[in-house]
Amino acid sequence: MKRGLFFLPVLIACILMLGAFKRKQKVKKAVKDPPPNIIVILADDMGFSDAGCYGGEIHTPNIDFLAKNGVRYTQFYNTSRCCPTRASLLTGLYNQQAGIGKMTEAEEEPGYLGRLGENTVTLAEVLKSAGYQTAMSGKWHVSNTIVQKNPKDQLAWLNHQKDFGDFSPLDQYPTNRGFDRFFGTIWGVVDFFDPFSLVSGTTPIKDVPPDYYHTDAINDTAVAYINSFQKTDKPFFMYVAENAPHWPLQAKPEDIEKYKDTYKAGWDAIREARYKKMVGLGLIDPKTTKLPANNKGEVSWENNPDKEFDARAMAVHAAMIDRMDRGIGRIIDALRKTGKLDNTLIVFLSDNGASPENCAAYGPGFDRPNMTRDGRPIVYATKKQVLPGPQTSYASIGPRWARVANTPFKYAKAESYEGGVHTPMIAFWPKGITAKKGSFSGQVGHVMDFMNTFIEVSGAKYPATFKGKSITPSQGISLVSSFTGKKSGGHVNLFNEHFGARYVRSGNWKMVSLSNDSTWHLYDLDKDKSEVNDLAPANQARVKQMENLWKQWAKSNQVFPKPGRKD
Repeated sequence: MKRGLFFLPVLIACILMLGAFKRKQKVKKAVKDPPPNIIVILADDMGFSDAGCYGGEIHTPNIDFLAKNGVRYTQFYNTSRCCPTRASLLTGLYNQQAGIGKMTEAEEEPGYLGRLGENTVTLAEVLKSAGYQTAMSGKWHVSNTIVQKNPKDQLAWLNHQKDFGDFSPLDQYPTNRGFDRFFGTIWGVVDFFDPFSLVSGTTPIKDVPPDYYHTDAINDTAVAYINSFQKTDKPFFMYVAENAPHWPLQAKPEDIEKYKDTYKAGWDAIREARYKKMVGLGLIDPKTTKLPANNKGEVSWENNPDKEFDARAMAVHAAMIDRMDRGIGRIIDALRKTGKLDNTLIVFLSDNGASPENCAAYGPGFDRPNMTRDGRPIVYATKKQVLPGPQTSYASIGPRWARVANTPFKYAKAESYEGGVHTPMIAFWPKGITAKKGSFSGQVGHVMDFMNTFIEVSGAKYPATFKGKSITPSQGISLVSSFTGKKSGGHVNLFNEHFGARYVRSGNWKMVSLSNDSTWHLYDLDKDKSEVNDLAPANQARVKQMENLWKQWAKSNQVFPKPGRKD
């Protein structure tokens, strides 16, 4: 009896402890996980296969880290050029709905305002309303550019010799579209060693240090933001809009040196090596994704009289991406050190395919200077007379290397073929992505999907009205189901139009036309992801049906016909 009385208090204590533990567990389960921090990292003119994890030979260990520990997307779309993609990404709308059908010139047509319209909200505005801290570092390029009427004044401004004030109307700056803090350029094209239109908030930065390099500044600012965010428990949203590797080809000498011999093998050898690596990674199926043939009459690498220049051009392109990757590494490291990495959703992508443009042919003017701040003349290498890389040279990789960068697709930036609109995209979120690490997702996605995705993971709400204006309903589809590894088709129909280039994708069928030719071409992407075999001649009924789909979309999305177009 005494022995039983001795154990009774112990038994009661155990029962009470067990009950308390169960109540604690119930409370713990009832408490929701904190919403994730969100970072969008957007490369500029980076090709589909440039990063190592997408088949490239460029050293990108940090982008590769995100891929190996996240999800790589194999059917993700941008809108084929810088500012339209940014407009779509920021607003969750097609770019014409957002106000930027072409570039940043104001045309006063609803889809062609050259700026984000009043009936839009940005990711920053929506997430800020849900309690997020917001910041941006890098390239804005979604506001009307202020240009001097006198071309000499414009060049003097670009050359940092004269000051004409704001680079865009201040109410269109990032800090007036939901971002608490901003460092970067308002315009699109930059001198990487001394960028035009550089501001902090709305204040112009009058000069930069002698060792300034813009890619480093963008990423180091992002790191500084992360370090400052740890002062509160509030989640943060950060938009890191890189300028690299957009032309002009400008990189630090030590970075170029790393790739000085890499591209002497020539266009075809590098392209074929990338293709084989992509097959080996499981990124593409050689049965459905062929390597398109070269255009007839093109000069072979062996007969190329400009081997030195061309090998150097791609080496600088690689160096710019390499430097950007190291900056992304510092961002990842800052998240790790502040204990925020596991609950941060990072998405990495490119705004369009690699550029085939010859930027030297444009010459100075509008957004391109003709001399440095200290008076050194800038050479536009129209005849490949100077090697790319330094501040005093304006050059680009050209169409042949762009084709390599966009392996295995046809065409490039500004066109609606896969080479222009098919972007590499990675989602990384250790705490929230349960899909197998390093896996691929075939969900058909689009840059406008980030709005609904971030709303779902943050608990934010997309507004019907904002600041007294009716807001256009979001057009995107959340990507969250793909984070769990579930098979989801994503968009059934997708559309694009930019300077006459256009496409309509409906299921596995895609119909596309070039910017200089309104003829529709039809492809079955299930069997022909490289758009090699045109099925339009034998499928005129489908062509007509899909053309009607495109026209309905164009009419409802403020797309108006361009001069020279037949529709």
